[in-house]
Amino acid sequence: WLVTQARRNLVDAARMLQAEKRGGSQMRIQPPAADESVTALFDQLSATTTTPSRYVAKDEARSALEHAVGRLPAVYQRVVRMYDLEARDVTEVAATLGRSEGAVYMIRARAHDRLAELLGAASKYFTDSA
Repeated sequence: WLVTQARRNLVDAARMLQAEKRGGSQMRIQPPAADESVTALFDQLSATTTTPSRYVAKDEARSALEHAVGRLPAVYQRVVRMYDLEARDVTEVAATLGRSEGAVYMIRARAHDRLAELLGAASKYFTDSA
């Protein structure tokens, strides 16, 4: 269930990127604090309810997401951490990485695809804990 939700949310994120190219607005994660940014990204990738089992699973899944981000290629990690987790502007991320804004969006989309793969490979982990 969690992997399916993550995939659906990634498809929605890709659609938002396409809307951005046409002048639409893009939904951004606005974490309340730096130490909660991974949880905010997890919430963005998979909508969860607040049942007791989901609450426990959320902490376990947050750890799995942190581990998955750590397994991404270095440039993917930097984009996800700077853009999604630290909520930096795409212009700042592009300047820091020496890439165009379009390249940052493409790297981010690929990083999200790779995260979905990594989390999908851990679906047994999520199924057992949920």
